[in-house]
Amino acid sequence: MAQQAQGLLIPDWDDGATDMTLNRSSPSPQPSRLTAPSAIRQYMDDARHQAQPNTWMSKAEIPTSEEILDTNMELFTRGAPEECTVSVPVNNIDGPWSSKEDYLEAHYELLREDVLRSLRETVGRVRNKPWGREDEYGTTVGIYENVHIKKLTFSPRGVAVRVSFSLARSGKRVHWEQSKRLITGSLVALTTEEDQFRTQCTMAVVAARPLSDGVDQSPPEIDLFFARPEEFAIDPAQSWIMVEDRASFFEASRYTLRALQKTMREHSPLLLSKHLISLQRQVDSPQYMQMNPRIDMSSAFAAQPSPNTDKGSASLPSESFKNVDILQAWPEDPPTELDKTQQYALRRILTKQLAIIQGPPGTGKTHVSVVALRTILGNMTMGDPPIIVACQTNHALDQLLRHVAEYESEFARLGGRSKDQGIIKKRTLFELKSSQSVPAVAFGLKGPSLKRMRDLEKTMRAILEPMSADKEFLDHKMLLDKRLLTIEQYESLEKGDTDWVQQNPEQTSNEPMVEWLGKNSWVKVDHGTPEDNFFEYEEADLEFEQLKEIEAENAIREEDEIERLKGNHFHLGCRYVGKVASRGAPSITETEIQALLSEKQNLWDINPKLRGAVYNFFLKRFKEEILKSFRLEVRKYQDTAEKRLAGRWEEDHLLLKTQKIIGMTTTGFSKYRALISSLKPKIVLIEEAAETLEALVIATCVPSLEHLILVGDHQQLRPRCQVKDYEDAPYNLNVSLFERLIKNNVEFDTLRRQRRMIPEIRRLLRPIYGDLISDHSSVKERKLPSVTGVGCDSFFFTHSWPESKDNQMSSCNAMEAEMIAEFFNHLYLNGHPVDSITVLTFYNGQRKLILRKLLDHPTLGSSRSRFNVVTVDSYQGEENEIILLSLVRSNQFGHIGFLGVDNRVCVALSRAKRGFYLFGNGEQLACESKTWAEVITLLAGKGGHLPKEGPTMRIGFHLPLKCHTHGRMTYIEAPDDFALVSGGCEIKCHERLPCGHPCPVRCHPYPHSSITCALSCPKVLRCGHKCAGICSDESCHCTLCPKTTGSLIRPGANLNQTNLNPSPERQRPGSSSSGSDSVKWNNFANGGSKQHDREAVRQANDNYEKQQRLVEERSRTAYATVGSTGTPSPVRQYGFSKNTMVGPVDGAGGRRKYRDTFRPGPPDLIPSLLD
Repeated sequence: MAQQAQGLLIPDWDDGATDMTLNRSSPSPQPSRLTAPSAIRQYMDDARHQAQPNTWMSKAEIPTSEEILDTNMELFTRGAPEECTVSVPVNNIDGPWSSKEDYLEAHYELLREDVLRSLRETVGRVRNKPWGREDEYGTTVGIYENVHIKKLTFSPRGVAVRVSFSLARSGKRVHWEQSKRLITGSLVALTTEEDQFRTQCTMAVVAARPLSDGVDQSPPEIDLFFARPEEFAIDPAQSWIMVEDRASFFEASRYTLRALQKTMREHSPLLLSKHLISLQRQVDSPQYMQMNPRIDMSSAFAAQPSPNTDKGSASLPSESFKNVDILQAWPEDPPTELDKTQQYALRRILTKQLAIIQGPPGTGKTHVSVVALRTILGNMTMGDPPIIVACQTNHALDQLLRHVAEYESEFARLGGRSKDQGIIKKRTLFELKSSQSVPAVAFGLKGPSLKRMRDLEKTMRAILEPMSADKEFLDHKMLLDKRLLTIEQYESLEKGDTDWVQQNPEQTSNEPMVEWLGKNSWVKVDHGTPEDNFFEYEEADLEFEQLKEIEAENAIREEDEIERLKGNHFHLGCRYVGKVASRGAPSITETEIQALLSEKQNLWDINPKLRGAVYNFFLKRFKEEILKSFRLEVRKYQDTAEKRLAGRWEEDHLLLKTQKIIGMTTTGFSKYRALISSLKPKIVLIEEAAETLEALVIATCVPSLEHLILVGDHQQLRPRCQVKDYEDAPYNLNVSLFERLIKNNVEFDTLRRQRRMIPEIRRLLRPIYGDLISDHSSVKERKLPSVTGVGCDSFFFTHSWPESKDNQMSSCNAMEAEMIAEFFNHLYLNGHPVDSITVLTFYNGQRKLILRKLLDHPTLGSSRSRFNVVTVDSYQGEENEIILLSLVRSNQFGHIGFLGVDNRVCVALSRAKRGFYLFGNGEQLACESKTWAEVITLLAGKGGHLPKEGPTMRIGFHLPLKCHTHGRMTYIEAPDDFALVSGGCEIKCHERLPCGHPCPVRCHPYPHSSITCALSCPKVLRCGHKCAGICSDESCHCTLCPKTTGSLIRPGANLNQTNLNPSPERQRPGSSSSGSDSVKWNNFANGGSKQHDREAVRQANDNYEKQQRLVEERSRTAYATVGSTGTPSPVRQYGFSKNTMVGPVDGAGGRRKYRDTFRPGPPDLIPSLLD
């Protein structure tokens, strides 16, 4: 073999070479050295085979320059001048596919274009308008100038370049730890500043984005992998422009693209062709189950009475379920805590090679998955391959594996970033390899590959040595070696240098090239990038943990390599260049320079004014020659890095094949597909399958697969697309395989009993699920207390406050955010822990706004709590005791955006367990969405299914608060109204503080130990004067004596000094060092407070009268009746106005679609609530 001829130990990639390596006559390996699995090498070898050109199988996942620049007109259909759209196949979701190739090609092309189109359009805009500001190209565009290559990193993953860049085009400074700019795995396009994407486009991927010695520097720096060795650049003097689309996450999709191509080459499992392609509706049992249908079901059916049997019935012993033929004799009415629909789902999971389980919110789909996994594990035998479990999100994966850990210790978690620092963290592949001694792999690829990479690094360093940072000028000897100088020209430089030394014996000799140039013909290179410190900071995109999870999900690497790229560095430099275009210097072209050099064999004969240009010509050609040699070595290094990765997976294979369950995200499956395929798994379970792109599920269909289990709910969140145009027909990219199979009547089961929401919250799902789901006895019969501090457990506070847009053009509503923050504080004051409350919103701009208001709140901000403020899209599968839903949209055009998508609405309405409060423009929603019209009709008490307790009307312009102590109701119309109460009601608290003074705050639910007493201290000091401080000061002091003589420490001095809600009746004057302020405070403390008290009482009375007026107003009506003409009712005091809610008479505005449906009448009032 060629490599063996060079003395290398790396086997060739072809199967024959692998077999020969493993079976050659040699001493048997020691027991501690296991034979490398050939399946991984075969998988990688097959992926390297060249496909038929100009087909989807021959495409690289990273686009070529021609694709991005739209130079191949046969591939593209032009749109707008700055845009071009690739012609992609139609995604057939109705009926079977004609062939495997058509099916895979369609999903490959759609997925590829979904991640590339935005960047292509960005490049087009920059090409048409090269020097615009970043915000002129769109809100998701990132454009960076003055990009310069600083150094190389020889990492185990490939050769990377470190580049510096400027943010001047953005006009912002960046909080990099919370920014989506240039995150690891992002795809970027580069062009030289001279070209501006006219003819040149170099593709690269962000290899790492280190903070401390990277982007946090000035100028910031990142590491890049060039997409192709033939496009590798190393010239530090070249200035580039770099652009990205910040909304696109390319790296997570590139592995799926590879997996689809590999699936085309593979012998696919039977279920893929029968059900995914041909849509056969009747599903058979798995092949392994047909061979042995008798299994132990005792882990699923415990020895306890069945909830469906009479109490007097005898329970069946668990031994009865030790040997059950589940294909012929599934137990009828077994003793189990599973309800009937869960039992049907369990049966389908165990007996069908394609098991589809729909689980509406709160119905226990994860629990059924866990019971099924436990049953399967209990029947595994020695040598069975591991079960693969995949989830759409890291959080869902950790949640599922925590359940698995309760009964199975032999499991592993691949890749990503686990937030679980307990048992799941210990079972990550990285931790398992660190804590266990992994046997060496005989004839494995890893060791020889690493040695080969070190040798290649030495070769590349030698090639680059003339360009190292410590080199100032070109060495004429290197020019001779590269045949850029003739022998005569070289000797003329040598002779000229000798003559110069003889004529200037007192001067130190320089390099011949320096002497030839002359000190007036060269200039120092300035790579200075303008500092961006004078810019204001850009608004944060993500929380730190969110960003780290995305970065961890975007690339294959070891756990400790998430942020920083490992490897040795080589610093590049180009300190001096020839000086050209100086005054009086003639201009000269490259062609003329070549002619000049052909003519002048004595370089000293060249005009000194032209030598700078000639030197630059030498420099350019020299770099070109070095680059040619360097690129050849880079290709070898990249190929060897792939073998090194295969070698690492060979080791991982030996560890993972002993595990019973292996968990990963669906993206992780594509990334580790070669490793997983080598384990030959038969069973794959995918949670959140309805939220997963179909291409990702296709990638799980490895040749050994016999049993695919899909668990999800297609009526909740759909898969996310990066190009909105591809969501709808004819592309249907956001239709999951799960949804497509159900719509084509492939058999499935649905869970129907929910155990999460109290009935009055669950009823809001009727517009989506109808009568499909019902309440389990555990939520129907439980006696949970009502949400303390509120008049009811669910309520829609409706308003007409207008929305706005943030810097990223995300919708937000400042008044609504303020209202939610104050209501959050009210709940907190009533004893609800911060972590029991989640604020949901459909828009990231509103999420950031609400979070900022919570952090800045005088009470909540000091709690140092971690607030749960998240978008609906990131909260599927989650739940909490109390949910506050911010709906945001309120405009004169009737636009409701995401709120019009029923899948998102379904998630938003189903997260709360016992308290659910909505804030938004109810009238606009009811007029623009049939689903919202039905939801609001239910809340208005008009659609049946009324709550068992409390008022039937659960929507209004005043938020009802209920005092826990006195039972009094307070109705809040605006955020400022919360100042009228301190978590309770307007009645003055008559209790005493720990210090003995009367409580100065109105009725409150929190303890007195949390209140700061602002009354004057009654103590008399040793000096004979009365203490000048207030009661809550840590020590007494005197302002009349030259210095403080008191040292009394009073009761209550060590109380918490944070006033949860300072009393409106008494505010302590601000402290001051001035004498006049000191006298004023002393007068106040020694009797002047009486006037202050009288004023506070007057204000309290005024506030009380205002509350009474609100109560009376509430008793008359709580909602504006909508007339059939679509015009607002005359009840103006409730906030609806023609200008803000209703458009022109011709129906262009709100209230035009469902105005006849939305007619809630006056509420049914309960007198006890209006006390």
